[in-house]
Amino acid sequence: MKYIRREVLGRKLVTGTWCNLGSSVTAEVAGLSGFDWVLLDMEHGLGDFSHLVPQLQAMAATPAAPVVRITQSDVGAIKRVLDMGASGVMVPFVNTAAEAKQVVSAMRYPPAGIRGAARFTRAASFGQEFDAYTRGANENLLTIVQIETQQAVDAADAIAAVDGVDVLFVGPTDLSTNLGIPLKLDDPRFREAVKKVVAAAHGRGKAAGILLAQVAQIEQAVADGFTFIALGSDGGMVAAGMKAASEALNKWKKP
Repeated sequence: MKYIRREVLGRKLVTGTWCNLGSSVTAEVAGLSGFDWVLLDMEHGLGDFSHLVPQLQAMAATPAAPVVRITQSDVGAIKRVLDMGASGVMVPFVNTAAEAKQVVSAMRYPPAGIRGAARFTRAASFGQEFDAYTRGANENLLTIVQIETQQAVDAADAIAAVDGVDVLFVGPTDLSTNLGIPLKLDDPRFREAVKKVVAAAHGRGKAAGILLAQVAQIEQAVADGFTFIALGSDGGMVAAGMKAASEALNKWKKP
């Protein structure tokens, strides 16, 4: 399994993309495309648990680390995706340090947390690497919490201070919407929120992450101090490519 936690906490630029189609094929393509990590989206994506294992299996043949976003802070869901073989988990709408502590506890085996142990899991090679996996899991697995509300921005420093939180991740669409300025990413209120999140992460030795929609946004994100950066999604790229192809062809249609 590919782990990237050390690089992330070292605040190296670690790049990724989103997979929201629930497809093992596009997950494999993404994993082979040069990204350090690929997010398999179970919050807004089309896949469910029955689609997740094939995506993880497909990604196992690639150099990219598989990160899974679950629907909410849920101990059972975190346990399940880790046992399936995720090397990191992203949890949306984490608003307080108390919620962040619950997420970290679910990510870690006792005595550091409450994650249940089982030998016959895909993560432990169905028992063949159980000892090695459980020994290293607490140090290897990446914990990402999303900052998507004003409450979370205000609590960013306290959230970042939680031992085991590795990345404070800005969801631009949700955060700007909850600030009352949907997708107005140049608005001073959004820019101030970004500044607070990045400062909180860096001040506590953690990384700041963000999802970008356009290549033109990369320079600003790097300048802001984001180092865990995703660009685009399989669904968005397919849709954009199909649209461009149809427009190119349709120009040749006769009236």
